[in-house]
Amino acid sequence: MKHIEHNIQVAIHRLLSAYNILHFAVPNGGLRNIKTASYLKAEGTLAGVSDLVILLPNRAVFVEVKTDKGSQQATQKDFQKRVETLGFEYLIWRSVDDAIMWCERVVEILNKTCH
Repeated sequence: MKHIEHNIQVAIHRLLSAYNILHFAVPNGGLRNIKTASYLKAEGTLAGVSDLVILLPNRAVFVEVKTDKGSQQATQKDFQKRVETLGFEYLIWRSVDDAIMWCERVVEILNKTCH
């Protein structure tokens, strides 16, 4: 499943880049040795952080990438709750199509506010 999620996220990254939407990935998962894990924890790594962060004018959007059958871990649900409590958007995208629909809406909104 991780391989499929990776492919979806790569395609989403390419799409967001094509739309020139500022975004970045949070490489927060994967197996690590104890030394690397403790090093990252000391730097502030937080379990459950979304896969992508999208920055728009006065707006931050947190995106978790899942397959159509993937489900959130408890730490991801907790992060979602914390983000939404702070007033930010949290989305779960299960396909590139989800990202395409979102991008089309956002670009339309941005075009209206910029003109």
